[in-house]
Amino acid sequence: MTRAGAKLLCGLLMMLVFSVEPARAQNSSGPQGPEEGVIRRQSWLIPAQDRSTMMWTTVFRPPGNGPFPLAVINHGSTQNELRRAGYAAPQYTALTEWLVAHGYAVAVPQRPGHGKTGGTYYEDQGGCANADFRKAGLNTAASIAAAIDFMIHQPFIRKNGVIAIGQSAGGWGVLALASQNYRPVKAVIAFAPGRGGRIDGVTGRNCAPDRLVAAARQFGEKTRIPSLWIYAENDGFFPPELSKKLVEGFRMAGGRADFHLLPPVGSDGHELIRSSEGAVHWAPLLEKFLNNAR
Repeated sequence: MTRAGAKLLCGLLMMLVFSVEPARAQNSSGPQGPEEGVIRRQSWLIPAQDRSTMMWTTVFRPPGNGPFPLAVINHGSTQNELRRAGYAAPQYTALTEWLVAHGYAVAVPQRPGHGKTGGTYYEDQGGCANADFRKAGLNTAASIAAAIDFMIHQPFIRKNGVIAIGQSAGGWGVLALASQNYRPVKAVIAFAPGRGGRIDGVTGRNCAPDRLVAAARQFGEKTRIPSLWIYAENDGFFPPELSKKLVEGFRMAGGRADFHLLPPVGSDGHELIRSSEGAVHWAPLLEKFLNNAR
């Protein structure tokens, strides 16, 4: 090889190194930037259940070194691929601030198949005719468990006493996780839990509700830890007649469920977890439930 050719090859190799290095750094797990603000907001990357996908996660914590009990908040989902791809990083400001004020470190992961995290969507429920809500919930639970597994190995997090919280499909996921009797988790909190709501954007139109109730019974059969279920009367995805059937099926199968149907919250009670109006209702419920779960 000529001297000129060697120089060209060296230059190409250097370009390759510098183009690959940022991607490698981005794919390394753990903190991705500094802490910000009083509640120490920080971006993290956490390995998902497939170990190859990194979940973009926002971590918050109280002052001090801990170790703190962990609360993991889990977002909803959609069967629409384009909407999933456009998912913004999940934010639950009022709930996060409430939890940090009560001494919890909080992790809010964005699961595989959604937004910036990307990767495989594991939570597909299938078409209405053959919807498998149990499988969809368990696959959501696997992502939640992966986040917990990673976080409880951090020095500022306690290894047990975890609270798993979720909204909509995320709430369904924490109920599925409860059915696994996963040792680090002591209780779950589900805001408007369910799957298959608002088909084609039509309020109150649900996909295979009988299959959803059957899956709730299956979760209840195996759940031994306490759960808190919170819906609003004006939930556009899971109306009261359905949410009551879900919790009844769960309880009749043996599950421990503290169920609350709140008055109408905002324009759609499905978003009560994000609403300051909703916080007036759910904050005392969480306080009582978590005190009893100790």
